Amino acid sequence: MVLGNVRLADSGQIVNISIERDQIDSVSPTTINANDKLLLHFEDSIVFPGLINSHDHLDFNLFPQLGNRVYSNYTEWGGYIHKEFKQEIADVLRVPQHLRILWGVYKNLLCGVTTVVNHGERLATDNALINIFEDTHDLHSIAFEKLWKLKLNNPLKRALPVVIHTGEGTDKQASREIDSLIGWNKLGRNLIGIHAVAMTAEQAPHFKAIVWCPQSNDYLLDKSAPINQLKSFTKILFGTDSTLTSGWNIWDHINMARGTGMLNDDELYQSLNKTAANVWEINGGEIAKGKSADLVMAKAKGSISNYDAFYATQPADIQLVMHSGKIRLFDQHMLPALAPQLKGQQFSLIQLGDSFKYVAGNIGQLITSIQTYLPQVVFPFTFIHQQIF
Repeated sequence: MVLGNVRLADSGQIVNISIERDQIDSVSPTTINANDKLLLHFEDSIVFPGLINSHDHLDFNLFPQLGNRVYSNYTEWGGYIHKEFKQEIADVLRVPQHLRILWGVYKNLLCGVTTVVNHGERLATDNALINIFEDTHDLHSIAFEKLWKLKLNNPLKRALPVVIHTGEGTDKQASREIDSLIGWNKLGRNLIGIHAVAMTAEQAPHFKAIVWCPQSNDYLLDKSAPINQLKSFTKILFGTDSTLTSGWNIWDHINMARGTGMLNDDELYQSLNKTAANVWEINGGEIAKGKSADLVMAKAKGSISNYDAFYATQPADIQLVMHSGKIRLFDQHMLPALAPQLKGQQFSLIQLGDSFKYVAGNIGQLITSIQTYLPQVVFPFTFIHQQIF
């Protein structure tokens, strides 16, 4: 497949991209001879690497946002919601986990996310539509992880990065928690801290990276991590967390982050691709020869260019999502060109905003199955029909 006449979202350069199997074969400013490959020609469109969501709990995305005030830390919030929202929590947990996980995957795919770093127990998933990255040693947090000191210093897992919620609060307890984690890291393992709202510049160098989840932090704590101070001492990645504390649409999170000014446009962009790929050590995050063919095409709005076009993107603007060279989502207007290439594959037509998209799999069946257990749930799109090409 060749993607022709596309504009790189970061540099603004017009290029042509050749895909061979699951990788990018070439990126060229000159015309690529498609030979027997499918040529897709685009107008007024940008291309960027599939987004990397560095923090989500895939099986927690049927929850509504729970909480009704500002909390001092995550333990206060956790105790409160389990007391005040028992029924809401029970209702969602009644949905079988495999259905909740699949919706978590679709939540990300519809936004152009092609890799999710799932936090928690390893998931039993086959033939996932996107990359679910779990080559990590996950600890929930100091407060909620039993025997966390022993687990942190498990020599059998020394090669894996430790991913842990830390400093998720605005009080002294949240800050002391970070010091305790640093002090007990006797094996010097790579620490990747999630949230880090209470983190200081002195604590940051002890972490390989920090995952910034600004919308979740704002909802819970009315405060975000001081990323502008931390970025000089550690790498910054971007995450959404689940819908327990945030909205489903990662683009709203991204634009909230941009509005803070704590990362410049390039830093924020790379927290979603190249920087994240380097930290997680995956072959993606860049549009370059030999990299995984995880790509997103989006319609550029009006005359805006470069990063402004990227940050103006919403799910309805996405024209094509490719994961490992396979088409996972495409705009309805591309159907005549793509249908012959998708013979035997199952896709669902949905209305998303004012646009119509085909998304891989039978999302209508998923909706029906979930609503059997949770009839009150509302999805951010309308299912139209399912078909096999």
